[in-house]
Amino acid sequence: MAWIEPAIVTYGVWALLIVLYFESFGAPLPGESALIAASLLATRGDLAIGHVFLAAWLGAVLGDSTGYLIGRFGGRLLLNRFGYLVKLTPERLSGLETMVKTKGFFMVLTARFIVVLRQLNGLIAGSAGMPWHHFVVANALGAMLWAGLWSFGPYFFTDAFKRLI
Repeated sequence: MAWIEPAIVTYGVWALLIVLYFESFGAPLPGESALIAASLLATRGDLAIGHVFLAAWLGAVLGDSTGYLIGRFGGRLLLNRFGYLVKLTPERLSGLETMVKTKGFFMVLTARFIVVLRQLNGLIAGSAGMPWHHFVVANALGAMLWAGLWSFGPYFFTDAFKRLI
């Protein structure tokens, strides 16, 4: 994780967008840590907080949408073959697919806040056949809430945490 801050300092919010994009469709990258690091860099004036939020939101939405498309066109096969790597057994996958059918919108909206679901969210929604228009709206709203929390939270409350220490 030592490469996160230097990459963001060197390449700016583009590095953040790339990390969050790839993390959002399954790559094991430290997206949340990168977002917090970028927010803290914004407190120093190295980045604009609005750009940090926009890069985080866009990377998250595009990454999950890519995951959805992968899931829609071959995700079941992919999850059956490699799901064990993230402890996704066939029984758990079946349970998640049932949840997508019944509570898909809420699941996609909140999955970004749960570590493994953040990475598998789009893939599972796509493989379970969640309607695209439901997915896009829930994904955009969830990414907005998540990006807002981890962009603006550290940015506005850094001084308050410093006073507590």
